Amino acid sequence: MLIALTGTPGTGKSTVADELEKRGHFIIRVNDTIKEFVIERDEERDAQIVDIDRWCAEFPYTHGIAEGHLSHLLSADRIIVLRCRPDHLKARLIERGYHTEKIDENVEAELLDVIMIEALEEHTPEQIYEYDATDKTVTEVADMVENIIAGTIPPKHGHVDWLSVCADLL
Repeated sequence: MLIALTGTPGTGKSTVADELEKRGHFIIRVNDTIKEFVIERDEERDAQIVDIDRWCAEFPYTHGIAEGHLSHLLSADRIIVLRCRPDHLKARLIERGYHTEKIDENVEAELLDVIMIEALEEHTPEQIYEYDATDKTVTEVADMVENIIAGTIPPKHGHVDWLSVCADLL
């Protein structure tokens, strides 16, 4: 079974993946798999442009947890979209030293549900699990991921609405 652990940068994917790896899960770091598929580097946005279609077609793994903000584009069995309240996300990205433009781009993406919408465009609703990790510990989120893998949590999405909470960030 291939699980996609996805979300806007800063939502906690890597930290949760680290915990899951400690628990014995096989973690596939998406950023480690895209290098040969980078078409160009967008210096202005501090981003890499990836040939997504080719990357997805040639993705070599069918089992494990694929961690990364592009993993929802893969042919995964279950998609876990981590969410983080945009004002908290902004603080995390500032702490990481992101450029102002990159912070604004990611906060806007989280406000507008970009990853969630992309996941719904690629997969059936029964495959998608949306989880607000804003005030959760790493242990709580990792436990939730394990429960999804075990099939003890039903799919759920569409319940996170940052626009009603954080519209002043726009």
